[in-house]
Amino acid sequence: KALGEPLSGQVRGLDWEALAKPGRTVSRDLEVFYPENRFLNFYLAPINDDGTPETTPPGYVMLVRDLTRTRAEAQETLESERLNALTLLAAGVAHEIGNPLNSLDIHLQLLGRKMRKLPPGDRKPLEEHLGTAREEIRRLDAILKQFLSAVRPTSPRRERTDLNAVLHDTLKLLEPELASRRIAVELDLQEKLPPVEVDAGQFQQVFYNLLRNAYQALRENEGRIMVRTFANDYEYRITIEDNGTGISPEHMGAIFEPYRTTKASGSGLGLLIVRRIVREHGGEIEIESEEGRGTRIIVFLPRGERSVRLLGQPEEDAVIDIG
Repeated sequence: KALGEPLSGQVRGLDWEALAKPGRTVSRDLEVFYPENRFLNFYLAPINDDGTPETTPPGYVMLVRDLTRTRAEAQETLESERLNALTLLAAGVAHEIGNPLNSLDIHLQLLGRKMRKLPPGDRKPLEEHLGTAREEIRRLDAILKQFLSAVRPTSPRRERTDLNAVLHDTLKLLEPELASRRIAVELDLQEKLPPVEVDAGQFQQVFYNLLRNAYQALRENEGRIMVRTFANDYEYRITIEDNGTGISPEHMGAIFEPYRTTKASGSGLGLLIVRRIVREHGGEIEIESEEGRGTRIIVFLPRGERSVRLLGQPEEDAVIDIG
């Protein structure tokens, strides 16, 4: 019970004597970690009954405001503004790069038709160069589409989906690359996993990016990826864990920022796309990593149908007496 106890004994870590000096009004932000992490603002002002600020006041007014939600909303606004700026940039990129790529592709097709009239001996080396040019155009087009999908808002087409089946389909797409690097994939998928209302195509993109990130962090012949699915009455959990190089603390702080990547051939957009899709489905993503030991990524999705939990009758001694 804190009623009637000195405030300095209940809220430690502050110089209450300095804060309570006569005539001083204080407004200060605090971060507390127990019983949960929250951001607070407290306002402390003396009550002066005689109008003279120099005398010790008979009491103080202290107002405490919870700023946790306000700070979270401010962070979301900042992130939204950043994505809006990227969306405007995407429109410019699509116009400035997309149109020339289409033109190049058309001219290469015309060039290919003219080359068919050449003798086979002259045509073969030119076809090799033409094939290289087409492959580079496809690569640029893929980069452009990935950039646009990362920043352009989309509406999920939700339908009842078996997440285990989506994971199997995604692993089948990645099977040649996993086999070439001799990476073992272990599956711990919940049997009879309840269907979830999601966009199956978007979640295949989520799993593709996460699995690809996982195996790119692994050493050949030593790599292992563990995939788990689980559902209870309130949420789905999809876990993808690897025993790769891990992520350093300095990179963890900027892991969702666009174009921030530790891979030589990476675009830095994969996790940005993943988080956007997951959040558009009402979920969240959690990343745990230890440098040199591996990374665990957990995707949380809410269940649409939630069962009602009935609370038991409270015990008499559970009532807090503040009188």
